[in-house]
Amino acid sequence: MLLALASLWGASFMFIKVGVRELHPATLVCLRLGIGALTLVPILLVRLGAKESVRRIRASLGPLVLTGLVNSAVPIVSLSWAEKRIDSGLAAVIQAAAPLFTALLALWFVRSERVTGSRLVGLFVGFGGVALLVGVQPSAHLTSALAVVFSASCYATAALYAARRLAGVPPLVSSVGALAAATIALLPLALTHLPSHFPSWKVTGSLLALGVGGTGIAYLLYYALLAGAGASKSILVTYLVPALALGYGAVFLGEPVTAAALAGLALVLGGVALGTGSVRRVSLGRWRRRGSGEPSLATSTSSSSSRTTPTSSPS
Repeated sequence: MLLALASLWGASFMFIKVGVRELHPATLVCLRLGIGALTLVPILLVRLGAKESVRRIRASLGPLVLTGLVNSAVPIVSLSWAEKRIDSGLAAVIQAAAPLFTALLALWFVRSERVTGSRLVGLFVGFGGVALLVGVQPSAHLTSALAVVFSASCYATAALYAARRLAGVPPLVSSVGALAAATIALLPLALTHLPSHFPSWKVTGSLLALGVGGTGIAYLLYYALLAGAGASKSILVTYLVPALALGYGAVFLGEPVTAAALAGLALVLGGVALGTGSVRRVSLGRWRRRGSGEPSLATSTSSSSSRTTPTSSPS
């Protein structure tokens, strides 16, 4: 499940790159999120029923709308706009810094969080990697690279907000509600940027892959992974997605894999591992398993938000 999820989310950057060739970013994202929501609705209805689903969505309508905007509509449009100018693999590597922003923002909003020692070093290393990736961009692409940095900060903000306001909402409810809210919010802008002709089969296929695979199926895999392996192992998808995205871009789109991209990838992922404390959690989990003979379900700093809506992906 981990490899399947990483493959879907890693390919999403490639499909976005193809999709924005003929579709406006807002139109692409609106259609993608709408298809993703429709993919999840039948499962939600089977699990909870129509009345209970509507009741739960209405009870958390405000937080769901805000989460849909900050976690889906705004960052994915920003990312898609950036990919009109920069490589998909580069965008994936920069966006992998989202957990760093979560750790940084937690300093102000989560009083119990204290980033010291190796975690503090990790933040400096990770953001150093982001600075490297942004700094090597030509002046014409600098704004696009910063747009991806902005999308990563949006995911981090949404993670902390959802952890507080949507912690008691079932994952399927929060996902469908947030995706639907984001789709409706983008609809007016999408309608004003409709294509003059029906998109080519490559763009149409990319859109369906993003909506059904990268959003609907990926969300289900993510929740199944959380339930079966726990948050401490599920976070490993963060390390697989950018590397796979670089590979997809190189193989299928002919994007160059530069030394700066590889160095930035190593710095960002190394910073994430140290800055979020995930290395320590995985090591602790292994120690517990050896000592007790039972699987460890240790949770991460952002595990409560992960139970509501995935916030470290292009979804």
